[in-house]
Amino acid sequence: MSIIIQNLTKEYKNQTALENISLEINNNQIIGLLGPNGAGKSTLMKCIVGIISPNEGTIFINNNKVDSINNTTNKIIGYLSEENPLYENLRVDEFLKMCCEIREVGDEKIKEVVSQVKLEAVLNKKIAELSKGYKQRVGIAQAIIHNPEILIFDEPTNGLDPNQIIEMRALMREIGKNKTVIISTHIMQEVEAICDKVILLHHGKVIAFEKVDYFITKYGSLENTFKLLIN
Repeated sequence: MSIIIQNLTKEYKNQTALENISLEINNNQIIGLLGPNGAGKSTLMKCIVGIISPNEGTIFINNNKVDSINNTTNKIIGYLSEENPLYENLRVDEFLKMCCEIREVGDEKIKEVVSQVKLEAVLNKKIAELSKGYKQRVGIAQAIIHNPEILIFDEPTNGLDPNQIIEMRALMREIGKNKTVIISTHIMQEVEAICDKVILLHHGKVIAFEKVDYFITKYGSLENTFKLLIN
């Protein structure tokens, strides 16, 4: 499994969100996507998923070109957006059943993902009644229900309390043992805790793409890395 990004540029009217980005991400890695607001993190994720099309450049997943119109790669990608849109009038089990139908997988997958993300206690509750933490778990459940090879999480711990953050990090570490995972976050400690490598974005450009240990050895911490390289 590989994600190859070649000369990717995305513009919105007079603003350049991504500028000539080239990267290669290999399998079984957890990649942290770091950068200030407006750096292009969400745009890059949406291009990889195929939600939006770049103005220039291409993305290949397992040698298949990502195309937002006819996306042949979406069966191997799971995506949790920052907004985590859910059908809140549905019960959790109803929502996951709908996800199985959309993803063309059997209902038996529901039991598997419910156990994996620990949703047993709320399976028969309406999503609108759930806490923020449980809603995030439901969002992850829909992202993994078709057993994708690539998972992309945009700010997955945003708004969670400390205990929920610890639980979510443990879940992402477990998921990342045999999948490629890309996580966007503003929390440096989160990246240090769970990621193998870091992509540092600024003004739509890749400032650095290295192992977490590299940044810690060279700059002392990711926080110091951010302060020194983002200016």
